[in-house]
Amino acid sequence: MSELTVAILGATGEVGKEMLNSLLEHQIPIKELRLFASKRSTGQKVAFGDKELVIETLTTDCFEGIDVVLCALDDDIARIYLPEAKKQGCLIIDNSSIYRLDEDVPLVVPEVNPDDIFTNQGIIANPNCSTIIALVAIAQLHKKATINSMIVSTYQAVSGAGKQGIEELETQVVDISEGKSVTPHVFPYQIAYNLIPQIGGFNAEGHSSEEMKLQNEGRKILHHPTLDVTCTCVRVPVVRSHSEAITLFLDNDLSVEEARQIISETDGVKLVDDLDNQGYPMPLDTSNQDLVYVGRIRKSKVGNQSVITLWCCGDQVRKGAATNAVQILEHYIKHSN
Repeated sequence: MSELTVAILGATGEVGKEMLNSLLEHQIPIKELRLFASKRSTGQKVAFGDKELVIETLTTDCFEGIDVVLCALDDDIARIYLPEAKKQGCLIIDNSSIYRLDEDVPLVVPEVNPDDIFTNQGIIANPNCSTIIALVAIAQLHKKATINSMIVSTYQAVSGAGKQGIEELETQVVDISEGKSVTPHVFPYQIAYNLIPQIGGFNAEGHSSEEMKLQNEGRKILHHPTLDVTCTCVRVPVVRSHSEAITLFLDNDLSVEEARQIISETDGVKLVDDLDNQGYPMPLDTSNQDLVYVGRIRKSKVGNQSVITLWCCGDQVRKGAATNAVQILEHYIKHSN
């Protein structure tokens, strides 16, 4: 495929910035890269390799001549601009949530369901960050022994709420150390030295919107419409990288040794499971890189079911968002010829 004209929408946000890095790292063949953001960022200069790019104002008529749009916009803004990009014939890889459950839009994790990329009608959706991290860790286990249901607890870093989330944690830590009072703005409660068991609003059954994503998106990505997921999502005072405790209820028996072997051979995964030497995944080790680390693999019995529990961590800004989008584009380019 010839070189492409690529646009990043929301180029000044945390995910947009990482998309820039990922495009360079994956050596995507780019003829021209255009960066769009709100008016307040217009004119800012951004380094891209040995080039210096200028942020342009995002408008509904800015998509002419663009081949691929990487979207890192919030949902309400994406709803305004992405239909216009589609009308102009752009291939859209969208990190917002607006198209994820649309039956006509593929929802893709390249290590899990790459073939779905080519069912697109102009839009490919990027899953939620916690969904990506979980499915990279478990998808190959699912191929070996079908996962009937999952119980998941996520421990989600403040950067999942953007730059403002990081700033709120850092400000609160300083304020508390100086004896000042804390006033939350980004999160509903103080996040420093605290855990908040809510991400998103609650439905009538008491599940938060974030908690429903793993079931709804997991069913679509795995092509497993009866997958049941019970999820508890918790915001934790960690800057970067989400962690997840996952218990899998399988329809076939799978030993811990088999699970470790499968995970060790899985693309996009690093097995870190050495309890004798206190080796297990942690957010500090998994930040600013693209692998999902998996460890603490263990087995138990619940009734007659085979049960495997594991712990995984991954950088939700990179693999959980920006890198996954660029990997979708990379796969599309490689296999479109």
